[in-house]
Amino acid sequence: MFPFQTLISIDKNTAFPAYKQLANRLITLIQEGRILPGSFLPSTREFADMLQVNRKTITRAYEELISQNWLEGIPKKGFRIIPDLPLIRPRSFDPRKKKKLKESASEKIAAQAIAQDINLPFVPPEHHLMKSTDIVVNDGFPDANLLPFEELFRAYRRQLNSKKIIQQMALRDDGGLPQLKKSVSGFLNETRGLNISTEEIVMTRGAQMAIYIAATLLLKPGDLVAVTDPNYPFANDVIKQCGAQLIQFPVDADGLDIDLLTEALKKKPIRLLYLVPHHHHPTTVTLSASRRLKLLQLIKEYDLWVIEDDYDYDFHFKSSPILPLASSDHDGKIIYIGSFTKLLATPFRIGYLIAAPAFVRDAIRLRRIIDLRGDALMEQTLTDMINNGELSRHIKKSNKLYMQRCNYLCGLLEERLGNAVSFKKPPGGMAVWLVFNEKINLPELIKKASLSGVYLAGYAYYQKGNENHNGIRFGFASLTEPQMDRAIDVISKLVGENF
Repeated sequence: MFPFQTLISIDKNTAFPAYKQLANRLITLIQEGRILPGSFLPSTREFADMLQVNRKTITRAYEELISQNWLEGIPKKGFRIIPDLPLIRPRSFDPRKKKKLKESASEKIAAQAIAQDINLPFVPPEHHLMKSTDIVVNDGFPDANLLPFEELFRAYRRQLNSKKIIQQMALRDDGGLPQLKKSVSGFLNETRGLNISTEEIVMTRGAQMAIYIAATLLLKPGDLVAVTDPNYPFANDVIKQCGAQLIQFPVDADGLDIDLLTEALKKKPIRLLYLVPHHHHPTTVTLSASRRLKLLQLIKEYDLWVIEDDYDYDFHFKSSPILPLASSDHDGKIIYIGSFTKLLATPFRIGYLIAAPAFVRDAIRLRRIIDLRGDALMEQTLTDMINNGELSRHIKKSNKLYMQRCNYLCGLLEERLGNAVSFKKPPGGMAVWLVFNEKINLPELIKKASLSGVYLAGYAYYQKGNENHNGIRFGFASLTEPQMDRAIDVISKLVGENF
């Protein structure tokens, strides 16, 4: 029998639920190739006896794996790992031979960029004249009204009276306060199945700085970079700023088309992949379990670097979030990026970059060129929020409210916009991806909506003749139900005039 007792341990002294610990560990064993596709797991009773835990823990873990498409229940037989997952060979005792691309290879290949400027984020020229009653539908930002203001005020007051913080404010930044890096690494290890230390993390001013640092350190002019189509516009801009060439790959209901990426890797020396696998920006779809495993194989086979942008991991509605790619074995080729801005509010410009220690040291040196001092007050305040449990309570409270707002918005869209838009209710996050009928002129719609006091400020994607790009992100997390009512009412009337 498979040695589950040896490979699985449950820490009963942590606040992280035991069933999630078990589910995350089983996913890791599948990703490592230790548990094969099609294998049956022990019965809930048998497994509970093995691990000395309550049977309900096993049941909830199995339910979690089923919801994430790793496991299926077979009547009268038990629980089986999904058979059509790609087969992965476990790591052997022999050192793995790395495939190395010659540095001159990318220089000899004249790569052609097929990307087009199709992103049209609309900022009304009269935005400085906005009234307090106007509604801003953003790209998907948290609701600042949910912040624990009293606790934040007390925390800032404590910091201002702290001699230690006053000293740290005068020192050059070392990738974030040591106490913050310790707290954040513990938070990420517990919630994302990572296994990192403070030497593998650098704090940044939001996720955008982290993307810029990672791309700058990895890329040189002429490198080929794989991105999705559509993709997060800021990431595209950063990659092009580095002198690299974009190669775009389509996205469907299961995320990035890994088969097309595989074919491209066979023909071209692609240096880097930028990807948002959890809630893809802008479409919000999640990369399927099967495609995740295939991608992990490609990383090793082609020595492919990956920037994994996980901007809103903690907001997932029906089940636990899918574990990041970075939680699996990737030989240090995945740079994991996230942000506390999306957890708290846009003024909290604190993000992080997770990588191998040598890469992190280079990242810290580059960050000093951009931002010499950091923000000791805000970083210490966040440290306190993590350590006293305030951040976890805030996430739980916000997640519940965001799910309600998502459901309400989707109901309005179905009721009032009908065939004018198509969308899929996202499994989490803070925005819905709306694709408008090709007959609707999206830039004109956005402009007219602003004249009615509704500013559609989420990223809009428009390319004439391409219906897949006639879409916009509609951020719901920071809007009340009356505000969503009014916004959809304005859009509905404008659509009715032209459709």
